[in-house]
Amino acid sequence: MKLCRYGKPGYEKPGMIDGEGRLRDLSKVIDNIGPNEISPRSLKMLAKQKPESLPLVNSTPRFGVPYVGIGKFVAIGLNYSDHAKEAGLALPSEPIVFLKATTCINGPNDDVVQPKNSTKLDWEVELGVVIGTQARYVSEADALGHVAGYCIVNDVSERSFQMATSQWDKGKGFDTAGPIGPWLVTTDEITDPQTLDMSLDVNGKRMQTGNTRTMVFSVAKIISHVSQYMTLLPGDIIATGTPPGVGLGMKPTPVFLKPGDVMTLKIEGLGQQTQKVVAYQG
Repeated sequence: MKLCRYGKPGYEKPGMIDGEGRLRDLSKVIDNIGPNEISPRSLKMLAKQKPESLPLVNSTPRFGVPYVGIGKFVAIGLNYSDHAKEAGLALPSEPIVFLKATTCINGPNDDVVQPKNSTKLDWEVELGVVIGTQARYVSEADALGHVAGYCIVNDVSERSFQMATSQWDKGKGFDTAGPIGPWLVTTDEITDPQTLDMSLDVNGKRMQTGNTRTMVFSVAKIISHVSQYMTLLPGDIIATGTPPGVGLGMKPTPVFLKPGDVMTLKIEGLGQQTQKVVAYQG
């Protein structure tokens, strides 16, 4: 299934994308999409819905974040071998884990606001993994059984903020730095998260091209690793790292985003995001 939320910010309705890519209204079936609705039991119930029996949404409304109730926004750094190479850094011996502030979460096509004093705004297309059942001390073999589904994440980064200290949170957690969506695609459609093509364009020019098969640590390994010291709860999301092609790694001169630039992100089976960069108006 492809689950989503659509409408004006704060007034989103639950929706489902049918087999022809059309938006269907789910509001007569469920009130919202959150941790309860992405539990195995609820997803099994929703899977019985025939999309063609749901009301068709004929307009082209805004997509919001595809579900609510994100308690933790976990992220993984340097998880693609070519990205580590372009950064001039050694491959990590274990996943590099950090947290993005939940206040950075943004709709998939909403504007990205360049923060005050920003000079090095950058992009990162990433596979997002949505937890559906509590994961604590889980094995790698069992890890994918705790996943509700997958989505696109843009780990928007301000490199001058990020590199100011040894902690990355400042450069990764500012408002609008975490677009998520447009859909939450359940595991019945994405049976193997390690085979997905991904890309990011800036102003129509391809900047990032990759495939999740080149992850240093697989989705299963990441979930298992994080669960050894941090209980993962339904609704938590993990951004699993980015392939090469970020602005900071451009040779001979890094390239950074400016107001007016447009980012377009795609991951196979998960849809597309498009964000315009705008200047902070304070």
